[in-house]
Amino acid sequence: MDKCLILAVAGSGKTKFLIDQLDQEKRFLLITYTVNNYHNIRLRILREFGHMPPNIEIFSYFSFLYSFCFKPFLRMNLNVEGILFKECQNRYARGDDRFLSASRWVYYNRLAKLITEKGVIDGVKSRLEKYFDVLMIDEIQDFAGHDFNFLTQIASCDMEMFFVGDFFQHTFDTSRDGNVNRDLHQDYDTYKQRFIDTGFTPNENTLSHSHRCSPSVCGFIEEHLRIAIQSHRSDHTEIVCLSEIADIEPIVSDIDTIKLFFRDRRKYPIYAKNWGESKGEDHYQDVCIVLNDSSLKAFEKGKLHEIPQQSKNKLYVALTRARGRLFLIPEKKIKGLKQ
Repeated sequence: MDKCLILAVAGSGKTKFLIDQLDQEKRFLLITYTVNNYHNIRLRILREFGHMPPNIEIFSYFSFLYSFCFKPFLRMNLNVEGILFKECQNRYARGDDRFLSASRWVYYNRLAKLITEKGVIDGVKSRLEKYFDVLMIDEIQDFAGHDFNFLTQIASCDMEMFFVGDFFQHTFDTSRDGNVNRDLHQDYDTYKQRFIDTGFTPNENTLSHSHRCSPSVCGFIEEHLRIAIQSHRSDHTEIVCLSEIADIEPIVSDIDTIKLFFRDRRKYPIYAKNWGESKGEDHYQDVCIVLNDSSLKAFEKGKLHEIPQQSKNKLYVALTRARGRLFLIPEKKIKGLKQ
């Protein structure tokens, strides 16, 4: 069966791609990381078909992991109450205490490992093959820790698979547990090779162009962040770097222009979010990027591509929210606005 890793860029239509693969004949399982994205995908399917086809199942990741993979095999045996969304504090305990709280709740960041260690992974794979023909996973770049290892194990199922995501929009992890896959997202080529080793064929062409970002914004990202992204659009938009307070003040006070900060946006009484916090949002026109001291220095030296990977990813997310003009301002110029 074909197994494809679709490596996308921001605004390229990842969800639309997944919806376009659906039909009313094959049995589809569609998994996404967040509950918000679950509702978004469900709404898109309802719009596409006019109803929710019975051959299509959607799960948020931890709902799938617990209800489909864990519960049928292990819940009764282990007398588990449910998932505890806190990181395990008993990693070095003995036996099941490494996975469960004192009140018998399973720690979310160890659930995938527990399924594997209890020897039911083959049962999970058989169950997947019994009920579904196609496995689709959205936002694949957010899977980390034991969850990534779990996906590589079920990848051997006799099913079609489409895993879709944007490596450079990795700003959150499904879970973390010590050093497990700690360096998974440090290098693009190494990350891609992990999937190749699991039997996936990478596709870097289908979703390589952004519908959201203009060629101007895409060119800025390629030049300064060294991230490949092209545009479906042919128009050009303004990219304006402002340093004088007289020029900055009208942008900061404009209620229609979102201000995106590296962090601490709550300290400013303006229309603002943090860089990574804007991920998944698609309704902005003009965007103002507020550069903190370290990113400003890197920008002025032409070395934004050298900032830490996590910061670089968050800045990429922020830059790719813009449909219209893009403003860049130094945070040090507006610190007087802090509450």
